Amino acid sequence: MGHHYFHCVGEKYIAAVAEGAQAVPVLIPSLGDGLEARELLADFDGILLTGSPSNVAPHYYGGAASEPGTLHDAHRDATTLPMIPRVIEAGLPLLAICRGFQEMNVAFGGTLWQKLHEVQGYRNHREDIEAPLDEQYGPAHEVELTPGGWLERLAGERHLKVNSLHSQGVQTLGRGLVVEARAPDGVIEAFRVADAPSLALGVQWHPEWKFQDNPFSRALFAAFGEAARERARRGKVSL
Repeated sequence: MGHHYFHCVGEKYIAAVAEGAQAVPVLIPSLGDGLEARELLADFDGILLTGSPSNVAPHYYGGAASEPGTLHDAHRDATTLPMIPRVIEAGLPLLAICRGFQEMNVAFGGTLWQKLHEVQGYRNHREDIEAPLDEQYGPAHEVELTPGGWLERLAGERHLKVNSLHSQGVQTLGRGLVVEARAPDGVIEAFRVADAPSLALGVQWHPEWKFQDNPFSRALFAAFGEAARERARRGKVSL
């Protein structure tokens, strides 16, 4: 704000963790190399990667240079991308949303479309920034859940209606990731880490938005919270 910089997180994520997961949310600052991830992760029971207006810098996945004006966050990239594999290795539950979903794909060697709406065969997945927030975050399209997948078991059905507020999307899926949901145009909307010892899931939509009004979102954050409590019951592990 002004000449002062802040590390902050949207209240919607805080509420979803505090009320939906029944956990205490703690902000991890984006310090890049200045963060000792191994020591830090030993003190946490789960990690949530939030959405953001910024995009993962394309040089991390071999993409073309971004157009002028594209928002980036070099400190966040330098913090989350190396942290994600360590989170999985340590057995911490990981839930990644929107930018976090894209970070997770890149951390496992995947690539991204920078402008999904310009790729032939894909719909426009962006929100109308002129619309009220309730419309921007309102249901936009269905996703089909992978038969027998983790999300289908959680939802108890094959289809969900989700919101859509992204311009980027998965181009190639990262190593060891398994698709859990797709949009009608085939875009990957959710995946999990196949061999993770705990919950390790990324979703492209925003389940945190008014999560209490959505039965599936409530179930998702409850599952994240339970996985974190299970990790706490097991105690600290050597990282």
